[in-house]
Amino acid sequence: MKPYRQIAGGLVAMYLGTGMALAAPLKFGIIDTLSGPQSSTGQLYRNAMRFVVDHINSNGGWNGEPVQLLEYDNQGGPAGAADKLKAAISDGVQIVGQGASSAISAQISEDVRKYNMRNPGKEVVFINMGGDALELTGEKCHFHHFRVSGNAPVKIKAMVLTMKEEGVLGTKVYSINQNYSWGQDMEQAIVDAASFGGYAVVEKTLHDTNKIQDFSPYVAKIAASKAETVMTGNWSNDLLLLMKASKAAGLKVRFGAVFLDQPGNIANAGEVALGHYIAHTFNAEHASPESEKFVKDFTAKMGHFPQFIEPQGTWGMMLVAEALKNVKAEKGVLNVNTLAKTLETTKIKSPLGEMSMRAADHQAQLPFAVSVVSKAAKYKQDGTDMGFKLLKVYRAEEIASPVQASCRMQRPN
Repeated sequence: MKPYRQIAGGLVAMYLGTGMALAAPLKFGIIDTLSGPQSSTGQLYRNAMRFVVDHINSNGGWNGEPVQLLEYDNQGGPAGAADKLKAAISDGVQIVGQGASSAISAQISEDVRKYNMRNPGKEVVFINMGGDALELTGEKCHFHHFRVSGNAPVKIKAMVLTMKEEGVLGTKVYSINQNYSWGQDMEQAIVDAASFGGYAVVEKTLHDTNKIQDFSPYVAKIAASKAETVMTGNWSNDLLLLMKASKAAGLKVRFGAVFLDQPGNIANAGEVALGHYIAHTFNAEHASPESEKFVKDFTAKMGHFPQFIEPQGTWGMMLVAEALKNVKAEKGVLNVNTLAKTLETTKIKSPLGEMSMRAADHQAQLPFAVSVVSKAAKYKQDGTDMGFKLLKVYRAEEIASPVQASCRMQRPN
């Protein structure tokens, strides 16, 4: 009888001799801010990826193997993300996810583009779950970058249309945003939406990102402007501290904020938050069998109902999971180019409606909800007696922004 090692060696030789490779597990990697004061957002994106990876594995994995999720802490900056991407690629990660900060998304996207150019046949794909800067699907678009969240024009359009319909928008709007690509996009979207919103932008402020500890001077400027509505794309500490300063000053304005459902915001603002509006990718109040199942499954797995950016991260990665169903292993591994081409035509039914990927610029087309902070909300936020009461849901085609002329997608042969 031949020894085990000799038999195993013969089997390997047989596989290699026939052009077949032994199956290797598919590896996802999240490269996000997982520690430190800005980690709350990154941890929620990690929750979304964990939920979807578990979903894939509970349905048989991919290529007969459980998929793996590897986690990398980028320590809150582009430089850290660049180093962690190298580590992830070295570890065999083929699908990279990230969402907290457009600046970090831009770094990962460009590094992925350059790596893939230098390493044909060993490509990786970047699933951008929340880096919403327009340039990433504009002049910096490329074949291996896919954004599964909305952008500034989409979010502002949904919010402005609803606030106008509700009769609460007013005619004077103050724009305050972080001074980098995302905040600048938000400011421009707020200005552009004035044409159909029927308001004037009375003042615009761009400030340093996540460096300001006291927003009271900005709140004083808002009060002096006599604005009826403040619109902001601020996130993380910049939104938390803005809400806290607004509460301390007793500011009597209405906020339209796309990240208002970030955990901690409602608790910081207290009853000052009542009547504020948000455009977001999901509200747990949405009454449909799909929504109820998602809330039940997510809560059972994560210990809390899906909130803030968890739904968009989850359904973006579900789009990837759906595409993987239609991609066969090649010599035992994933061909990333085949996955990318498949993603361009993949559609899923999210709890709010159909979600798809636009091939021209790799910007997801997804529905949006608009909600208002209310004590009548079913799901309470931050241990308060307030939550987000659902007002309206928009289909993707109702609020979609056009493909930017600056995106010239180059595809592999």
